[in-house]
Amino acid sequence: MIIWTKWLAALLLAFVSAFALAGDPADNEGTVEHPDIARFPNFFIDNSQHNDFNEVAFPVKTGTVTKGGKFWFVDYILKEGARQPSTVELARNYENAFKKAGGSLLFRNADGDMTFRQPLPGGGERWMLMQVQNDGFRYQLTIVDVAAMEQKLEFTSTQMADAIRKDGFVALNGILFDTGKATIQAESQALIAEVVALLKNDSSLKLTVVGHTDNVGDKKANLDLSKKRADAVLKALAAGGIDARRLKADGKGDTQPVADNRTEDGRAKNRRVELVKS
Repeated sequence: MIIWTKWLAALLLAFVSAFALAGDPADNEGTVEHPDIARFPNFFIDNSQHNDFNEVAFPVKTGTVTKGGKFWFVDYILKEGARQPSTVELARNYENAFKKAGGSLLFRNADGDMTFRQPLPGGGERWMLMQVQNDGFRYQLTIVDVAAMEQKLEFTSTQMADAIRKDGFVALNGILFDTGKATIQAESQALIAEVVALLKNDSSLKLTVVGHTDNVGDKKANLDLSKKRADAVLKALAAGGIDARRLKADGKGDTQPVADNRTEDGRAKNRRVELVKS
């Protein structure tokens, strides 16, 4: 089996040459590929899509994770007469290339679908779904580059204060965690900083941090996860200079949904952290 890992990895980490940017003469007119992710040799682009923002539900072991950012879809077909790689060969090369760039394979199934994730320089991350068809004759890449803290804050400290004054709580969907874990993602730090500012601006305010999950998985596991996530937020606020005695942590698991768990959008809304005035 021919291994192209070093070549692929180099293009994942560096700018492509002017020749590579020009594409392959065999590519269909108007098609474009991701500038940092090389195609496997002897494939041409049959069709593609590219826009500045789109959302994709990437399959992972626990279901799907939706990511939004710069979007590419590229459909590659083997050139006539070229040696056909196997599904395993294609998968291994892209997996090794992502690993060399600091990324990893998150999901793989028997149908040839694979989800990869890679950190980007300066923050943010790259997600890629690879789908192999006809045992390597055709493969498709769906890529989303999520910029670090690109989106606007969900709430400022002033807006949170207004909501708590009015309703006694505020629900935050912008504090994000790794799938199935209580690890707060880096893109959530700006919102965490606003919660710290909220508490520093009102020294009399005490909060209960309440974690909520969607209904995917075991109820007991969801309850435990929601409590661990609330505790992780509490620790992050304490690390920001807030007296931990002003804070409590609690978790409700999937028992208090605010949206329909049958849809990904609904599940995303149910995965939230609420700040409740104590």
